[in-house]
Amino acid sequence: MKFYFAALTASLLIAGTASAQTEEGFTTLFDGKTFAGWQTATEHTNTWSIADGALVAHGDRCHLFYVGDEKPFKNFELKVEVMTEPHSNGGIYFDTHYQATGWPTNGFECQVNVSHSDWKKTGSLYDVANLGNTPAKDNEWWTQDITVQGSKVTVKINDVLVLEYTEPPGAQPGKTFTRKLAEGTFALQAHDPKSVVRYKNIRVKRLE
Repeated sequence: MKFYFAALTASLLIAGTASAQTEEGFTTLFDGKTFAGWQTATEHTNTWSIADGALVAHGDRCHLFYVGDEKPFKNFELKVEVMTEPHSNGGIYFDTHYQATGWPTNGFECQVNVSHSDWKKTGSLYDVANLGNTPAKDNEWWTQDITVQGSKVTVKINDVLVLEYTEPPGAQPGKTFTRKLAEGTFALQAHDPKSVVRYKNIRVKRLE
């Protein structure tokens, strides 16, 4: 894996830590400096780096999985600060499991895409509940807030509710991709070499 440890200014480090600590019940999943608790897929590991307190996806397809907690996440609220460069594509997976290669077959992808050619935009549950528009903007940080409680998923962008999805009774896993609420971990997506996506201040709160 290619590790770029760019120098962090004291203000960025303190601001990121304080932001997470002031949210009662949330646990920080990324320290802003190292890949501790995270594991890349075995393909194209040079795609991921760290710069200015953010995980940076820029390169061929490669997913970065959270492996810092052995207890699966089932009901939770996940918050991630995200910024895209124009025409970039990425994603935040939940209910997934570590996978060495390919697109994750388990779990849901909450889309990250403001101006990429794919019409499914930021906040979509990819190929489950899709949005054609998003309040997120390229070159600006936004907070992507994903809450799973029982059979319901809600997604907010900068505290604006953009999606509510309730899994229908009797929903079954698909033959290729298992898009069914269960439990698992989180993953961040590096989609393609032309996309540049940054993820930081990643935190989660387990819900009853």
